Amino acid sequence: MKASYIIWFKDIHKDDIDTVGGKGANLGEMINAGFPVPNGFVVTVSAYRRFLEYTHVQNTIERILLQIDINNASSLERNASIIRRSILQCNFPPDVSKDIIRAYFRLSGNSLRNSLVAVRSSATAEDLPSASFAGQQETFLNVTGESNVIEKVKEAWASLFTARAIFYRESHKFDHFQVGIAIPIQKMVASDKSGVMFTVNPLTNDKKMITIEAIFGLGEMIVQGAVTPDHYEVDKQNNSILIREIHEQECYMTRKHSKNSIIKLSKKDGGKQKLADNEIIHLAQLGKNLEKHYYFPQDSEWAIEKGKIFIIQTRPITTINNKEHITQNNLSTSVPVLAKGDPASPGIACGPSKILASAKEIQKIISGDVLVAEQTNPDYVPAMRKAVAIVTERGGRTSHAAIVSRELGIPAVVGVKDIKTKLRDSITVTVNGTTGEIFKGSFNKGKTIPLTQKKDIHLKTATKVYVNLAEPSRAREISRMNVDGVGLLRAEFMIADIGIHPKKLIAEHKERIFIDTLADKLSTFCSAFSPRPIVYRATDFKTNEYRNLKGGKAYEPEEPNPMLGYRGAVRYIVDPLVFEMELNAIKKVRNIMKYTNLHLMLPFVRTPKELMDVKKIIASIGLSRSPTFKLWLMCEIPTNVIRLNDFLDIGIDGVSIGSNDLTMLMLGTDRDNSDVAHDFSEVDPTLLWAFEHVITTCSKRNITSSMCGQAPSDYPDLVEKLVSWGITSISVNPDAINNVRETIFNAEKRIVHKK
Repeated sequence: MKASYIIWFKDIHKDDIDTVGGKGANLGEMINAGFPVPNGFVVTVSAYRRFLEYTHVQNTIERILLQIDINNASSLERNASIIRRSILQCNFPPDVSKDIIRAYFRLSGNSLRNSLVAVRSSATAEDLPSASFAGQQETFLNVTGESNVIEKVKEAWASLFTARAIFYRESHKFDHFQVGIAIPIQKMVASDKSGVMFTVNPLTNDKKMITIEAIFGLGEMIVQGAVTPDHYEVDKQNNSILIREIHEQECYMTRKHSKNSIIKLSKKDGGKQKLADNEIIHLAQLGKNLEKHYYFPQDSEWAIEKGKIFIIQTRPITTINNKEHITQNNLSTSVPVLAKGDPASPGIACGPSKILASAKEIQKIISGDVLVAEQTNPDYVPAMRKAVAIVTERGGRTSHAAIVSRELGIPAVVGVKDIKTKLRDSITVTVNGTTGEIFKGSFNKGKTIPLTQKKDIHLKTATKVYVNLAEPSRAREISRMNVDGVGLLRAEFMIADIGIHPKKLIAEHKERIFIDTLADKLSTFCSAFSPRPIVYRATDFKTNEYRNLKGGKAYEPEEPNPMLGYRGAVRYIVDPLVFEMELNAIKKVRNIMKYTNLHLMLPFVRTPKELMDVKKIIASIGLSRSPTFKLWLMCEIPTNVIRLNDFLDIGIDGVSIGSNDLTMLMLGTDRDNSDVAHDFSEVDPTLLWAFEHVITTCSKRNITSSMCGQAPSDYPDLVEKLVSWGITSISVNPDAINNVRETIFNAEKRIVHKK
């Protein structure tokens, strides 16, 4: 019996994934249930298998694949291009092309005027528990004419062998020819408006709400994250529109002169509400019907042409909601003072002191010790985890030792002059990280006294209060506090746990170690805080920090000034394979583990072009901005402040001010150098101007703004200024959550009273 090369949507149901892929199965299911889906047909997996058989191109592909070194970027790209070119040069099987052309003419109404169609990909392996192939192949819009349709089908098949797709399958040990692909061909909707819809609030898990985001023009712009959409929220019970957030759209995509074109919008037109209220209500009703049909919350794409709404595709969404409670004990102590420094992380702990001359001596630290060093860096992290307290001779409240201690929830005192000469190994000391005092002797030996802060009275504020975290072991504990999510999730501890330079893992074909380990740790935070958002800052190790990972010296240069060197976004562009492992870990957490509260923040982005280049890499992995996937930009370089509008034009969802680095770079001072650290001040007039400029600019552009540095934890007056300027969230250390929340509450109350 001849295999079916063509199946019409009306003949497809949700269980036909092996034949038409996941996307094709859902299109058929919806059209049979009466939803307004543009008509079309699917070129089946059998057609792709027939193409391989007819052309014998599989032999060529296999031969070229044997020559590829996936860890050599140039070799991978060159050979992938040869494979795609080989596929495109092949003749199309006549029996398959005849069926496609016949179906295309039928879709066009057998008229002389050919239909405009969308040629999409629909993988059969999109929902495997161990990997996700979704979004890896090409989609072509506004295709017309039978010869063009045939060519685009072939190009969609060839897109199975991009460098990225080959690397992905090799990394996951998938047979390249076990992955099947079908091609839905669907009447094109000339979208006046388009967007996405979730039948639950994707950030809060509120099942009573429907969330809709909308733009002008074709939906490709919202998928690429190139523009900021309008945001609407609808009450399912009474169909009332509760939230309308209107964002200015600078441009839109449409078909012009036989190709897709980007057209600029005036401020007046771009600032208009994208959907009329009746369209919002109509979409919400369709969303409720989809959820009822599938018995599960849905994530849908839609388009409107000449007032008529179409559903382009739909898929299920899931989230997890955990609610737990905790109580805290507050204790205090006093014993004779040995030395005094700057308080860096609150709490009291005691134990035997261990003095480290360098990170090479970290094996000296055992559980319960007080770690004493001139200063710390990421190499000290394994020892810091064992210590009950940290004391350093150098550094301030934003030094590495201070930040990491707060992450670990252990006391720390920094800037203690001559502490190493005042101590010797194994002398018992008590460290009070709240007052900055070091005591000789023991109090409650071996036990850390919990953080002392204002009682958690669960105040509610319009300005979100997020927390800065890095240590997975503290995720559950901190999630029980009155906090709205994680505004800065650092990669430092998670990468230190892996302990091996990423490029060494790639060279040894052990990418899965990196991806799986990072994904497991990210999921720990996502699970603990779900459905509250987790904003993960991509890795920002400097070369000196990367060199100290196992194998790092083979891959990292020695730089005279690592802080201003090869770090941040430029690393992702120069060496995308490492960044792609990180993105694949994020994708695993979101697509396989189903934690859609995980978002991404990009550090140290020097130019708008860098931002654009990094966004292309993110999109190539299949991660696109959406209501459940926000892309944030760290604002920590003066150019981020000065050219903020240029960065925002590229398309991001939020900005987070890294007050630590920004202060150093704007004032030209090193917070860890005692000779100049006295000039380090986040409330210097220069910084206050920068903070206000960033926050007010974001407010005008309807972009969220946050601050994730140390400053809000230390300066209540600054918090009041941030709120008055319109900041939407502040992310602080765990010990400052309730204090900062109360300051925000009082500031908001004063603002309301003034009005």
